[in-house]
Amino acid sequence: MEANFYSVDVDVQGRKPRHFVFVLLENFTLLSFAASLDSLRIANRLSRKTLYTWSLIGDGGEEVSCSAGTRFRLDGDLDELNREDTVLVCGGIDVAQATSKRLLNWLRREARRGVTMGGLCTAGYSLAKAGLLDGKRATIHWENQDSFAEEFEEVDLTKSVFVIDGNRYTTAGGTSSIDLMLKLIGDHHGETLASAVADQLIYSSIRTDQDTQRLSTPTRIGVRHPKLSQVIQMMENHIEDPISPATLARDVGMSTRQLERLFRRYLNRSPKRYYMELRLQKARNLLMQTDMSVINVALACGFASPSHFSKCYRSHYDTTPYRERGVHVARLSI
Repeated sequence: MEANFYSVDVDVQGRKPRHFVFVLLENFTLLSFAASLDSLRIANRLSRKTLYTWSLIGDGGEEVSCSAGTRFRLDGDLDELNREDTVLVCGGIDVAQATSKRLLNWLRREARRGVTMGGLCTAGYSLAKAGLLDGKRATIHWENQDSFAEEFEEVDLTKSVFVIDGNRYTTAGGTSSIDLMLKLIGDHHGETLASAVADQLIYSSIRTDQDTQRLSTPTRIGVRHPKLSQVIQMMENHIEDPISPATLARDVGMSTRQLERLFRRYLNRSPKRYYMELRLQKARNLLMQTDMSVINVALACGFASPSHFSKCYRSHYDTTPYRERGVHVARLSI
């Protein structure tokens, strides 16, 4: 319950309520959906007017489960919408499997009719798969960035918390749905209402599309040394074409031995080992989230041969890339 209720005057003379259509994919992320929906509900409550209405639909039109296992009864199937509606597709884990051919055809059809389309959390994948993000800026949850970038080269992928590009919206998941909805509410009915909704949500740090969804790696792991941070950034930018430790050291104006000491002091591992872990982490993301061949995954992560890739992968994850892919595919088929 929201305490200390107060209202915000909003002029809606001559304007119909805006209708949002939430398309719930199987295993959608509950937080992203709930954050969006509750932002609209609170806007209605604070304005004492029906500024927004909504409906829940999905492929089949009956029930769908979120990733936490809770089932939701849908209001309808993938039917024709009003052109003024806004579609927000809600994704979660295994979004590729949840993106059916029927859904893709429906998205393309409604987009041709001029309907505004958005993808929450991983559902940017669904929009991109339907070709609706070609030539546009977009974002997706950081865990899916590697696979998305490999599969959709025609999309200008960013690390922003949310992106609005024309009538296409995408978010990074989690609480970024709140940021998107506050932006839309502010555009529709003014910043006073948007700020009041944020207050009710106890959301004190409103982000814009200029904010990134994750802290930089050096900040996240607690590294404050400027040259070490620079080297880590260089490593992250050169996964497919790794740079030697000697070159990395030279480029930041230190010796290889000095670089080794910095990594040992701050990260308790050698530069070579840290770099290898970055590459293997990306490889695992690609194996789990795409249908790229193991050979292509190896090449995308800077390994010259599949045998060397397999050896390094097994040493780090205690399984081979082929078995990792097989277990993942088997799990999806259950």
